[in-house]
Amino acid sequence: MSRIGKRPIAIPAKVTAEINGQQVTIKGPKGTLARVIPAPISVRQEGETIEVTPDNDSRLGRQRHGLCRTLVANMVEGVSQGFQKRLQVQGVGYRAQAQGKQLTLNVGYSQPVEIIMPDGIDVAIENRNTEIIISGIDKELVGNIAARIRAVRPPEPYKGKGIRYFGEQIRRKAGKTGKK
Repeated sequence: MSRIGKRPIAIPAKVTAEINGQQVTIKGPKGTLARVIPAPISVRQEGETIEVTPDNDSRLGRQRHGLCRTLVANMVEGVSQGFQKRLQVQGVGYRAQAQGKQLTLNVGYSQPVEIIMPDGIDVAIENRNTEIIISGIDKELVGNIAARIRAVRPPEPYKGKGIRYFGEQIRRKAGKTGKK
């Protein structure tokens, strides 16, 4: 049995859970999330907690037990608190601008790169156009958008220029040495 999967999920105040077969819907102050849990896993609500258990002792059930519990726990946390990812833009002349649902990145290409945020994702810019904050209730979507933004200009190892996660350490390399 999965150690993570065994732990019950506490439902905070102002959050309601609705379980309809394999469909799990979580409603909270920040919004609503729904997900279909795969077949060998069952989800049930007992009072103020949600428990995730495998239907049988099959290999597939054991594999998905911890995963499904974490997915439901992330849904509960997302509708109650939300998630956010922070990115840093480093480089001379590199900057980011946000206008509504559109993020514009000037990161050394001949044209600015424009990324349109999907529904449920908010973007904010701080610290003189060098910090990007992506926030939303769906952890998977927030992480995917952050990875797409970082992929526009990943940090390079020689000068450290590019877009990186906040606090990410880049292993630096020495450049070429001159002839003597």
